[in-house]
Amino acid sequence: MTLSELREAVAVALDAIRANFFRSLLTSVGIAIGVLFVSLMGWFLSGLDTALERTITLIGPDMLYVDKWDWSGRTRWTEVRSRKNITYAQARALVEELTGAELAVPLVRAWGLRIAYRDQSTTDVPVMGTLSDYGRTPAGAVEHGRFFSPSEDRTSARVAVLGYAVAQQLFPAENPLGKTIRIAGHPFQVIGVIEKRGTTFIQFVDKQILIPLPTFLHLFGSANRSFSIAVKAGSEERMEEVRDEIRGLMRRIRNLAPEAPDDFAINETQAFREEIAGLRQAVWGVGLGMSMLSFLVGIIGIVNIMFVSVVERTAEIGIRKAVGARRSSIALQFLVEAGLLCSAGAVGALMLGNLLAFGIAHAFPEAEFLTSYIPPQHVGIALAVAFTAGILAGWAPALRAARLDPIAALRYE
Repeated sequence: MTLSELREAVAVALDAIRANFFRSLLTSVGIAIGVLFVSLMGWFLSGLDTALERTITLIGPDMLYVDKWDWSGRTRWTEVRSRKNITYAQARALVEELTGAELAVPLVRAWGLRIAYRDQSTTDVPVMGTLSDYGRTPAGAVEHGRFFSPSEDRTSARVAVLGYAVAQQLFPAENPLGKTIRIAGHPFQVIGVIEKRGTTFIQFVDKQILIPLPTFLHLFGSANRSFSIAVKAGSEERMEEVRDEIRGLMRRIRNLAPEAPDDFAINETQAFREEIAGLRQAVWGVGLGMSMLSFLVGIIGIVNIMFVSVVERTAEIGIRKAVGARRSSIALQFLVEAGLLCSAGAVGALMLGNLLAFGIAHAFPEAEFLTSYIPPQHVGIALAVAFTAGILAGWAPALRAARLDPIAALRYE
């Protein structure tokens, strides 16, 4: 095959498509629908992967959270609810005895407290008591101001660090630093604002207020509260070692018998990986099923139309063979035409897909992981798949055209 033969095949194929425009348009619809499903599925899954990476960055790939509650949802709710709270004494014991981690910090939350600043107030924001070391974890990164200090821990200072969403809610038009808010009627000076880090899968980090743990215990007490312990392993390579040490210490601290199951959870980013993996499987299953069905319908339609085209152009094929056209040239003409039909459908589908992506991303701004366009790599894959499907669909008609007897073809009409 020479370049001139390829140019001629493309020119003839384009003329044939233009001559039967509406028929070609209807033929490529099946392929277009398949490409649309494939491209939108890739767009959505790419967004999920981005959200997962942002979530892992937020939590920290080397962070573990010891808690009464299991993030993964693998444990039955009735079983988790019946677990005893992790007490302050138990949390302190783990922090003091843990040797393999970079740091460990106790955490405790209070819900339903009234948070107020002038005429703005809310009761939907949890207040979290922790120590200054929490500022060294990814979830404690401050964008404005600072985190509280060890001296403020020791003196039970009434200072507060706001989550990004809380700062936006209480201080929509002014700088919160240095302002005084009231938590359950107690004054607290705002000294910092956590950088915006919430994602689709973990939004609560933007909706919390952090205060020194001694202050929390003095004002709100520790009775009937379950504590958590944030543990920074130091590296992903040390995660398994630190997890095993935590499990052994917690079982001893909570006086569990050797045969008793754990009555606590060691949570990590793997829980979000599993959640997204399940969603990915569902999207892949539905998307691939619908795409394959659409491609099958489209390929059958193109095969039929290409056979019709061979019949309609039998005399033309006979003339071309009579003047010396090779079988490969005849076959190439029909293969290129089928490939262009599918590619045209793919281009239309990608244009529509980008419009849908743009509309969905702007209609649902809370789904920040979705881009307003289909990623370029998915565009390339969709075009390649569509052209390949066209070649496969045109193979049998092209062979039939190439094998026509020139005398019989010239006498056909």
